[in-house]
Order: sequence, then C-alpha cells, then structure tokens
Amino acid sequence: MTPIPPRSTAPVLEGVGGAALPAPGAAAGSATAGIAPSALETLFARGRVRAMLSMLGPSFVAAIAYVDPGNFATNIQGGAKFGYLLLWVVLVANLMAMLIQYLSAKLGIVTDASLPELFRRRYPREASWAMWVQAEIMAMATDVAEFVGAALGLNLLFGVPMLPAGLMTGVIAFAILHLQSRGHRRFELAVSALLGIVFMGFLYEALKIGPSARESLDGLSPHLAGTSSLYLAVGIIGATVMPHVIYLHSALTNGRTPVRDDRERAKVLRYERVDVIVALGLAGLVNMAMLAVAAKLFHGTGHTEVSTLSEAHAGFAQLVGGGAALAFAVALLASGASSSSVGTYAGQLVMRGFVGFNIPLFLRRLLTMLPAILVLALGFGPTEVLVFSQVVLSFGIPLALIPLVLLTSRRSVMGVHVNRLPTTIAAGGLAALITALNVFLIYQQV
Repeated sequence: MTPIPPRSTAPVLEGVGGAALPAPGAAAGSATAGIAPSALETLFARGRVRAMLSMLGPSFVAAIAYVDPGNFATNIQGGAKFGYLLLWVVLVANLMAMLIQYLSAKLGIVTDASLPELFRRRYPREASWAMWVQAEIMAMATDVAEFVGAALGLNLLFGVPMLPAGLMTGVIAFAILHLQSRGHRRFELAVSALLGIVFMGFLYEALKIGPSARESLDGLSPHLAGTSSLYLAVGIIGATVMPHVIYLHSALTNGRTPVRDDRERAKVLRYERVDVIVALGLAGLVNMAMLAVAAKLFHGTGHTEVSTLSEAHAGFAQLVGGGAALAFAVALLASGASSSSVGTYAGQLVMRGFVGFNIPLFLRRLLTMLPAILVLALGFGPTEVLVFSQVVLSFGIPLALIPLVLLTSRRSVMGVHVNRLPTTIAAGGLAALITALNVFLIYQQV
C-alpha cells in the first residue's frame, strides 16, 4: 500500500483545453468580455439538453446499489409473507435515499472533496481509522449480498453451481470496473444500462402479474405486524439506504463538472437534483414493483412460505410462465454484477479518503470477494445470507449519515450552500430514526 499525499485545500481545476480555473470558493464572477468561458459555459454552449444529459450519471451509479440482490431478497420475502404491508417502508426508504444521496452529491460539488476525505481532514486520526474499519465491514457485508445474488442469477439461468458462479461473478465485476479506468462516462453508461435491464425486468413482471392498485394504496399506510415484520422493515431500509454509496456519491461528483464561482456551483446543484430524482425514483419504482409483484403472486395465492429467491424463481415459472422466470433471473444477475463492481469502487475511494492509502483495484476485488466466496463454499442459504447482510448494513447507515449531516450543516465547509435548518433537522431525524430501529431490533431479538 502506498500513502496518498493529502489533497491541497485549494485545488486548481482544469477547464476545457487545460485552462486553469479558480478553486472552489474563490472569489469569482461570471465570464465577462476578455475572460475565457468557463467549462460550464462551454458545456451549455453546446445546447441545454446535451449539457443536461452529460451532467447526469453519478446518481445512476449510486442507484444500482439501491436495487442490488439484497433488495430482491427483502422485497420478495416481505411481499410473500406480509403482502402489501411493507410497501410504505419501501417508499419511505426511497425518499430517505433521495435526501441522503443529494446531500452527499452536494458535499462533493461544493467542496471538491469526498465525505471520507473531509472527515480525515477535520477529525482525529484515530476516528478516521475507526470509520475506515467499520466502512470496510459494511463493504464486506455489501459484497456478500451482491456476489451471492449474482451467483444465484447464473445458477438459475444456466445451472452453474454456486461456487463457480461466484468466481464468474468476480470476472464480470472486473470487466465492468475496467471501464472506469477508461473514463467515468463509460462506467456510468454501463452501470445505467444494467439498471435499465433490472427496471425492464420488473416492469415486465408488473404488467404480466398486475398487482392490486387498491391493496398497494393500503400498503402505503404505515403499520407493522410484529417483530418479524420489523426485522424485514429494517432489512429493507438497510438494503435501500446503503452506507457505501453515501460515501461514494460525494467522490463521484467532486470535480466532475469544474466551476469557478458559487453561481455556477448552484447551477450544477440544480442539475444534480434532477439526476438524483430520476435515478433514485427509478430505483424506487423497481423496489416497489418487486414487493407488490411478490404480494400478488405469492401472498395472494397462499404461497406465503416462499422465502428464498430460488423458490421465487420457481414460483414465477410455475404460476406465470417461463418468460417471467427468465426476466427475474436476468434482472438478478444484472443487479448483482453491476452492484458488485460499484461496491468495489466505493471501497477503494473509502480507503483512500479515510486513511490515505491506495491498493490496486484488482487486489481489492480479490480481498472483498473472500467472505462471499467463503459463504458460497460453506453452502449457506443464499436468501437468508442476503437478508442478514442487509440488516448488518442498516447499522452502518448512521455512521455514514451523521458525519454527512454535520459537514453539510457547517457554513465553514459549505459556504453559501450550507444546509437550511429544515434540511438539517430532516436528515438528523433520519439518522436518529434508523439508530432507534436498530436498537429496538436488537432488544426484540435478544
């Protein structure tokens, strides 16, 4: 491992053609006569629609983590066992995700630094190392879910045994990660395409099976039905609001669109809000469709015992047909392969940010694969492992969210883009709510 030198607190950005731009926060005005146009002005000179499309992307990379195999497990299990009961949890979790991911993206755009980097600069070294350790544990839990899910997708599609399927998943993830080394745009487009496959798969399922509109609306009324439904509710939140993408989003947006004053920065933030709403809205629709389809197909027909993804696949084939089963397996494979590559990339940025070290991406991929490969080799039930991993992840959410709220609410960090008081209260309330749910869950289980 080689130490990464600390980033300058006043970085010089490069505009179009290599022209130097002032650092974020520098005194600036808009481009005037005799001053070269900024990178943002040059971008918008090509047309507003083209500019908007070029600025979309970071949230789509983050969104793939919100429809990973852990979501498949918790949503299918929740719909089969409780019908439409937990649909409101999916909706609330997705709204939470929109706020959290926007704050992370805003932090990167305004400060030109990631959340882990800012934490390391502003808090004691011991705290940064502790945050890195817990973030690595969360990354391993994430990787278990993603590897197991993708391996199961290969198993369902082609009958590949789980252990070889897991190794094949590693190869696929490497291929996707390699695109990132050739430019962020190719990586974003590849991940967005895989997100589109997942969306189309569940759009097909929803149109084919036709969940009840009335019962779906009833499911949006907040209520639970005992400890087991609470366990799944916490799992759904853990599967939806992912700690590693809270860190990742700030890294994806910092320096992506160079700006030279707060006016331009505000413009980039407006387009980032569109990016978040579109990408996370798409992910939310997929999650709600998953649960509603399971509620109609399994709970509605008395198959409430369906608790594994293999059983769900068999149920699709038996109750709907081979096309529905194929769509489910393809969506699962696309979800696992893409989210695995995103998780590895996030882990690399987290290590670099919190402790200033960097290791080859290939080596990191091998290290984070080990727990998942071990789970597959020991033959643990894939769905049980997926649900448990999502509950573990929910414990990492406050540890990522609290520093995010603290930093984005400080004027010394954010300048004129500091959070408004209602935003800080809402985000702080989310951190408190998730922490309280986890504590209550531990109490109930013990």
